[in-house]
Amino acid sequence: MASSTFHLSIPVKDIESTKKFYVEGLGCHLGRQSSLAVTLNFHGHQIVAHMTENLGPRQKGIYPRHFGLICRTEEEWNELRDRAQTKNLTFFREPRRRFSDTPLEHSTFFLEDPSHNLLEFKYYLNENAIFGEETFSQIGDAHERNG
Repeated sequence: MASSTFHLSIPVKDIESTKKFYVEGLGCHLGRQSSLAVTLNFHGHQIVAHMTENLGPRQKGIYPRHFGLICRTEEEWNELRDRAQTKNLTFFREPRRRFSDTPLEHSTFFLEDPSHNLLEFKYYLNENAIFGEETFSQIGDAHERNG
C-alpha cells in the first residue's frame, strides 16, 4: 500500500488558542496560516483548523466524533500523555486501559482542544488489533454511546 498523508479539517473558535494547544501543547509544527485558518503537521498528517462562529453543539461524551493518533510504541504513548500533563492540556478522559486481558487491550486518553474538538491517543498491546481481530465485535465503550 502506498504511504499517504491523512488530511482533516476541523472547526475552531480562534487561531491563537488553536496554535497554543496544538503547537505549544502537543508539539505540532505550524504550517501556513491566515486570519481565518491554520495548517498543522499533526505527526505527519495535515490538520487544517478553520475559524467559524458556529462550532455546533458541544459533545457530552466521546461519541460520535473524535480523532487522534495510534502510537506504534508504548514509549510514544507515554511521551504524549506526559507532555499533555506537563502542558496542562484538558483531559476529557484520563489515561486508562480498555478491553483488558483481551487481544483488543489498549491504553487510551482523550484531550479536548479549546474549541471542544476531542482527540484520542491510543497504544495497542497487540498491533493486529488496529485493523484485525475480526472475531471480536467490541468497538468503543457501549456505556458512552448516548453520552
